[in-house]
Amino acid sequence: MGRILKIVGIAVLSVSVLTGGGIALGVLGAPSVGGVENRFGTVNETNTLVHTDLQVNNPNPVGVSLGGTTVNYTVAMNDVDIAAGTKEGIDIKSGNSTLSFTTAMDNEQIPEWWYTHIRENETTAVEIDGTATSSTLGGQSTSFGQEQTINTDIIGQFDSDETRPVDANQPLISDPVLYINSTRGSWDRSNLTRQQTPMDLDFTVYNPKQVPYTVTEVGYNITMNDVPVGAGETERGYVIDPASTETIRADTAIRNENLDEWWVTHLQRNQVTDLYIDFYLIVEVQGEQFRVDMDSIDYEKQIETDIFGTKNASSSGSANSAGAETATPTQTDTDDGLLETSTETSLVNDSTEAGDSALDTETANGDLLTTVANSGTATPTETATDDGVL
Repeated sequence: MGRILKIVGIAVLSVSVLTGGGIALGVLGAPSVGGVENRFGTVNETNTLVHTDLQVNNPNPVGVSLGGTTVNYTVAMNDVDIAAGTKEGIDIKSGNSTLSFTTAMDNEQIPEWWYTHIRENETTAVEIDGTATSSTLGGQSTSFGQEQTINTDIIGQFDSDETRPVDANQPLISDPVLYINSTRGSWDRSNLTRQQTPMDLDFTVYNPKQVPYTVTEVGYNITMNDVPVGAGETERGYVIDPASTETIRADTAIRNENLDEWWVTHLQRNQVTDLYIDFYLIVEVQGEQFRVDMDSIDYEKQIETDIFGTKNASSSGSANSAGAETATPTQTDTDDGLLETSTETSLVNDSTEAGDSALDTETANGDLLTTVANSGTATPTETATDDGVL
């Protein structure tokens, strides 16, 4: 029995030496990275799990055990590092195989990414860079990388030249009390900070009455998936004379500190967000003040992203049998949201990453891939029999 074990041991050693030597001499091919696929895992209030599948090809007929191989990768959005992962002790079999590991993102870094997204004209470049290094191959490294671009148009559709009536819905006051002739909106990038995202929103108002209106306050509330992300009022007075127009400016802002809470809902709803901006005016006429909810110009916009480019990919295991994508699950109270695997998961701390998720689309042979994501009616007037208010 001892002789048999000795012979087997010598045989295994010989295969290992021949395999390593064959690679060093160029007789055997070195394994290569064929592609990377990322997808979101569970999400809670503080962290988001990112699952990564690294596709590796071993061209050799004999399985090459690369126990000394380490794979490192980072995900960055607009040069903000948001996730990093490490996998050690890899055993690569012959042919194609998939190496899977998990990384935890810090949701508190979402505001940092959002700041860069708005700063870059609603554009995000997501890059994945990685290396696979093997001590068995004498420290030989294989690099892989992918890139994808996301474009959004969150505020652009606020622009409109459609004339819309505004009703006061007050007793003894005839509606409409105003008409909105046009609206204009843009990001105020000159005042953009990491704490807030200001918007310049203007609307041209026509007074059809025969008495002047005084607008004493313009207020707003902003929600994203019902998460409050901004509210305030502009105490700037405007006088709208009878049968005349006035451009009213609403200085609005998103509070970036609330965006990590929004991010959770964005993933829970399969990367879909309903943005809603509610406007109101405090109007004074003939010594009386009343609030006018400007429902006709309340802004609603649905924002949809595919951050990793794998949202509808059935290969990721996240789509159902009908091909419809399922929402990202929320972690239970018993799940700390950090680890799904043991040594294969690396949690990037706050000092080294800005938490957001990244995009990625699988490419062949590890090549770099760049994909780009994504007249009014006449204003009516009051009749001569209308006293301008009733």
